[in-house]
Amino acid sequence: MKKIMLTMMGLAVTIAAQGQVEVIDTAQFVAVYDYECRTQDDEGKTVTDKMQVVVQVGRTVTKSMPRSAYRLSDESADIAADYQEAYMHMPTVWTGYPEGRTTVREFFFPHEYEGYEATPDIAWTLSEDTMTVSGYLCQQATATFRGVEWRVWYTEEIPSSAGPWRLRGLLGLIVKAENEAHTFCLAGLRMEASPINAPEQRPDVHRMKYAKLLKHKNEIYGNREYAKNPTYYVPDLQGSITDMSVLNHNGQQLVLANGGHPLLTKAHVYQPLELE
Repeated sequence: MKKIMLTMMGLAVTIAAQGQVEVIDTAQFVAVYDYECRTQDDEGKTVTDKMQVVVQVGRTVTKSMPRSAYRLSDESADIAADYQEAYMHMPTVWTGYPEGRTTVREFFFPHEYEGYEATPDIAWTLSEDTMTVSGYLCQQATATFRGVEWRVWYTEEIPSSAGPWRLRGLLGLIVKAENEAHTFCLAGLRMEASPINAPEQRPDVHRMKYAKLLKHKNEIYGNREYAKNPTYYVPDLQGSITDMSVLNHNGQQLVLANGGHPLLTKAHVYQPLELE
């Protein structure tokens, strides 16, 4: 018996809540992954950051996003969990939008960025090794993607080539993916026909080729100063803040700015998912 129960659910987002956002596909199912990143804090102490990644798998588009970007109609915000996501730099990724291409959105304070490129193939090496993961019989595959080595387990019991983040291209859903710093593991599946929305079109989003966006991201977060001073790269921090609020959560102060974006005063050493 599978450890993950498939739960039949209705639409997660109503038409009224969608506003003017363009719906580009409908999810056949939604996969929720636990994501861990092993790194160090600003004083060099070993820490493991944790969050969840939600993947909507449609007929032509797959959308992978932080948990905070996807909430069911009966869920309320978890401010502490949303704040934790800021340490982990997980983008929202549309694979197959536009057709044959991949679009990536992420926020580097104080701006939001969008990168675009042709969807890259991943040269997987298949293995005969098998393992049961999250209740599914899985096969192993390995690959080096954008300079980072990955070992994954996928199951043909779920006939989909999708996976978390940008990992994809196998004969079944990727159930687990890991390397020295990162681990994704399937935590749950929902059979749910939720709408897959396109990136919201706003004039303040900085758009560029993905290679340029990735270079910019790795330069910002890969700087040794980042962990101790996460906004070191903002030349006029005070002038860049349009609004700000401070919340107390279990004795910890959480600073939100510019529409509720976490504003970190300390960070963790950046562990890139892509190097090139």
